Amino acid sequence: MSRGDQQPALPIAVVGAGIIGTAIAFELQRRGRTVVLIDRDEPGRGASYGNMASIAVTEFMPASRPSMWAQLPKWLLDPEGPVRLRPSYLPRLMPWFLRFVAASRPSRLRALEAAGAALCGRVYEDLLPLLEAAGLSDVLSEEGCLALYAGEAEFAADREHLELVERFGIAHEVLEGDAARALEPALGSKITRAVLFPKNRSVRDPFQLVTALAARVRERGGRIERGEVVAFERAQGRIAALRLADGRSIPVSQAVIAAGAYSGRLAKLVDEPIPLETERGYHTQIMAPGIALRHALIWPARAFMVTPTAGGIRVGGTVEMAGLDAPPDYRRAKVLAKRAREALPDLQIAAASEWMGHRPALPDTVPIIGPSAKTRGLYYATGHGHLGLTYAATTARLIADLATGQKPPLDLSPYRVDRF
Repeated sequence: MSRGDQQPALPIAVVGAGIIGTAIAFELQRRGRTVVLIDRDEPGRGASYGNMASIAVTEFMPASRPSMWAQLPKWLLDPEGPVRLRPSYLPRLMPWFLRFVAASRPSRLRALEAAGAALCGRVYEDLLPLLEAAGLSDVLSEEGCLALYAGEAEFAADREHLELVERFGIAHEVLEGDAARALEPALGSKITRAVLFPKNRSVRDPFQLVTALAARVRERGGRIERGEVVAFERAQGRIAALRLADGRSIPVSQAVIAAGAYSGRLAKLVDEPIPLETERGYHTQIMAPGIALRHALIWPARAFMVTPTAGGIRVGGTVEMAGLDAPPDYRRAKVLAKRAREALPDLQIAAASEWMGHRPALPDTVPIIGPSAKTRGLYYATGHGHLGLTYAATTARLIADLATGQKPPLDLSPYRVDRF
């Protein structure tokens, strides 16, 4: 073995054992690297536990745009609206919110769209080989996603998104209501039109996907440590070790911050603050729905999604800005279930559980994927918003390329940590 082929004596640490972190750890092992995966909880217990199980390659449109601003006042005034802001959190949110406003400038929107499309365009090129290598190819459904519309006004209101999809050449098919019901007989008569996105496939159980990847990491000799990182130790400007709250110090050759909505707190430890917020999302998991679904469903005008996953049907959506520490407001989940019955009149919701999770949100809707601007050997993989599952394998590919000295297949400047 040549000197250049030798593994580093110390492991690469990946902080965060959600879908992003476990995918990175597994991909690094595929490159022959030793890894230690660190999380304050068991693998997959954060946002990956309750996401909507969607590989959503069409959903990269930046959230901040003029059409959104036109609707925001109505949404905020509606107690059951798709966006809720807790007034007590507004002072802390303002710096992030001002950057969110700035991201809606027309001069910025096209660049942000292109950055999202570049990631989405690689999804299956990176995801399918990763799943095959892990022996998990069967976790993906064969069906796509249906976007639903109740009337021509709703369809026209979503034209901006459809034009974006068309501009980037993503396959889709417009269906009249009866054609949509031929695909999904449970849809009610209120749905007059739908768009089929065949590439927006679903995962059969996103939590089980994370735990299975974590198991593969262990089987390949990786360590999984439960603990809270409280310091990053550096030597001559390079990452050297991670210190945990229980006093342990873990020497490392490199490290990756992939802790979702908690990544902002970790970035502050290395004097590299990032404008990361949490978009709190809710779901209702229905285990005896009384109907069968083949496709995931999204109703843009009602801002919710329905996915057959985890042995039942999951209804999720909405955005709540209230920080990491406020208690959940499960009325949000109940509103989602009520709205789902507008599309699926025979849906039964008696056998149901509710959940809230933290999506890591950056103000421009584009994740941070790349090296630290201040500490050598430290990388970021965070801020994926509602596309963490979608972007996971591609993020793993890009971070592994950087960590092993390979040239990434994308220009990573749009995703740099110091762009704000």
